[in-house]
Amino acid sequence: MEDVISPESRDLGRAVCIITGASKGYGRTLAMQMSCLLKPRSVLMLVARTADQLNQVKEDIVTLYGGQNKLDVRCVQADLEKKEGVEKTVQAVKETPVTEMDHLLLINNAGSLGDVSRFAVTFTDPAEVNRYLSLNVSGALSLTAGVLQAFPRGLGLRRTVVNISSLCALKPFPSWVLYCAGKAARDMMFRVLAEEEPDVRVLSYAPGPLDTDMQLQARCLSGDPQLRRSFSSMFSEGQLLSCDESGAKLIKLLLDDDYPSGAHLDFYEL
Repeated sequence: MEDVISPESRDLGRAVCIITGASKGYGRTLAMQMSCLLKPRSVLMLVARTADQLNQVKEDIVTLYGGQNKLDVRCVQADLEKKEGVEKTVQAVKETPVTEMDHLLLINNAGSLGDVSRFAVTFTDPAEVNRYLSLNVSGALSLTAGVLQAFPRGLGLRRTVVNISSLCALKPFPSWVLYCAGKAARDMMFRVLAEEEPDVRVLSYAPGPLDTDMQLQARCLSGDPQLRRSFSSMFSEGQLLSCDESGAKLIKLLLDDDYPSGAHLDFYEL
């Protein structure tokens, strides 16, 4: 079981906390870490495509914190690449009781790497590109919009939206055209949201190079040989970050709550 963060004297309030891509990797770690920072009777909603893994995360959280914090942990099996998955998740959010809640926290973590074995000039099929963007861009925007509509400004809740971003939102990586384009689009989407909804706290957080399955794909499959060697060296030299370490910095950002809304902040800048 991964380490979690001591809540000390601070917490995230009595919250409705929604985490997408929560069944494994970084999302799972964030779910475990958030669970000890939510006040009693908070709702922690875990969203992912794989029911068995989701239920295991829920079981682990309830075992560790359910008795102490009395969290209402809910699992939503949904594919956010599809309209039905977004609608199912939004409906689950709408069924969440608002009474006595003081914080809405949505963490858009779900995403995919895409085919990093190929270069931009090989993506001649718009349908292939659109499938990638459906999960990584369209799904994130539609889910965020649905959640904010379900918990509108008039309810008096503090509302926070987090976009799990990447250095790739700012810097081009050869053979990563889909991933870079998706991350750049997401950053701009959430910058616009921050301008349009000044009462919503919006953050794009780049967690750094994490030791996850996605990083394994990156160092094995990247089409650009220099990039592939770079990722392999980071792994062999122990330069990858643990999900716990990166998650701790994100949680500190959320607890301090002094970042400019809409900002892109990187693990290494903090």
